[in-house]
Amino acid sequence: MRDVAARAGVSAMTVSRVLKDDSRVSGTTRERVLTAVDELGYRRNETARSLRLGGSGMIGLVVTNLANPFYSRLALGVQEVASEHGLRMLLSNTAEQVDRERGLVADLASRQVDGMIVVPAGNSHRHLGPAALRGMPIVLAARPPAGMDADCVLVDDFGGAEQATGQLIADGHSAIGFLGNPPALYTGAERFRGYWAAHEAAGLTPDERHVRRGLVDVGTAERAAVELLSGPAAPTALFCTNNRMTQGAIRAVRAVGRPVALAGFDDFELADVIGLPLTIVSYDADEIGRRAGQMLIDRINAAPGEPLPARRTVVPTRVIRYGPR
Repeated sequence: MRDVAARAGVSAMTVSRVLKDDSRVSGTTRERVLTAVDELGYRRNETARSLRLGGSGMIGLVVTNLANPFYSRLALGVQEVASEHGLRMLLSNTAEQVDRERGLVADLASRQVDGMIVVPAGNSHRHLGPAALRGMPIVLAARPPAGMDADCVLVDDFGGAEQATGQLIADGHSAIGFLGNPPALYTGAERFRGYWAAHEAAGLTPDERHVRRGLVDVGTAERAAVELLSGPAAPTALFCTNNRMTQGAIRAVRAVGRPVALAGFDDFELADVIGLPLTIVSYDADEIGRRAGQMLIDRINAAPGEPLPARRTVVPTRVIRYGPR
């Protein structure tokens, strides 16, 4: 800034006022300063400025799988709120690896971000606690805290799974297969619980031979579904715990060449034109990000020592029907 001031023949304070668009600076002086800025290629150091004002001006977002559109939408929701408050967002991906998550969280903390939003990859959250982060504000998304208190934003995993499975039962299906992600994951456990509860509510008991858990991607879901649909007493419908499971199931149904009703969590592009009977549990992923972002802002802006109890909010789901009945 001093170099710009010297080039323009003004004080550093005048340069600061021009960059802040202060109306007290004359047009001629403003033009001289902006010309000097262009000639010298000056860029304000936002990190240094934010630290001087009492923060980094950045928040961190750690997700488990950026290839999944759910996390892209969540990130857009967080970014929307962050931008409204003049904050930048640093985005990191763990690929569902807890060790990688620990490293990314430690790296963000070392960069002195103002706070973090994390989608946990595992069930051990000690590295996300106040002691590990020295009191840095943190919010968890999609999965609740374990062994610690923290704000969190969840989806109605149980209710959505129960409603979608119940719809399959109402459509006349009593043999419904289950394609699920690892049971250790909160979402996998809750959605399996909803699947089972819908059967119990209808006086049915799921056939354990039709249950496949621990699936991680489209490929594993497709292979599991082909196995289920090719065997004796094959199910007439499948419930899938996320969009990757559903996409694998769609490929399997095409491969076996017979009609199978599908229900699954997470809407996805082209679901309405596939031509298969699809029951989809939909929700606003952007809203999850917005709520998590606002919770984090509340924590960042809380007065030192102000008691703010851990909060939990649940984003509702709704069922959408696609294709023939």
